[in-house]
Amino acid sequence: MDLDAALRRFDAAAGTAVASGRRLLLGLAGAPGVGKSTLAEELVARARAAHGSDVAVVLPMDGFHLANALLIARGSRDRKGAPDTFDDAGFAALLARVRDQRTGTVSRAGTGTEEASERTVYAPRFDREHDESIGSAVAVPAACAVVVVEGNYLLASDGAWPEAARCLDEVWHLTLPEEQRHERLIARHVRHGMTPEAARAWALGPDEANAALIAAAGARADVVVTLD
Repeated sequence: MDLDAALRRFDAAAGTAVASGRRLLLGLAGAPGVGKSTLAEELVARARAAHGSDVAVVLPMDGFHLANALLIARGSRDRKGAPDTFDDAGFAALLARVRDQRTGTVSRAGTGTEEASERTVYAPRFDREHDESIGSAVAVPAACAVVVVEGNYLLASDGAWPEAARCLDEVWHLTLPEEQRHERLIARHVRHGMTPEAARAWALGPDEANAALIAAAGARADVVVTLD
């Protein structure tokens, strides 16, 4: 599917969510540098323009990066961005809260009781300038009808990633020509302080290893969107 068709699909789904009162959780997956964050922001801007400023929000998976100190202690700092360097269970649990937020009641595990749904769910956000996550930096109000979730591993098959995917109504796998994706990724690393040489080495090393995992999972997407 090309981008124009994907935008039309989103507009229709967002309109249905607003009219019905049933929240839409849309996932955007894809390799590093493919443009997930950019498209997520565009989709949210479209929904807000059509339906109001409080109707949509972006919820990024990157907020669930493990802290650098923990990665160093585990010997994983040089693989930051790999699936096991995220709190996948925490991410899945938060998406379950977001999914249940507008149902009116939520079940409390182990109690057999239900309580009023949460007015606002708070999620962490990854700060690229400091290379660390910031807790409670993203607010998801109960009134929000559209939540666009973006991240590398929404379609991964191991760990708690499948639990996270089950919270989403639909997942798009984004693709971009490899040369263009590499150029974007290297430029992003340079903007955030790497030398050009280090940026290229990281983009074609750890990032590329992760990209291969993500590409292999793409067949599980509901929609494949080709960007350019």
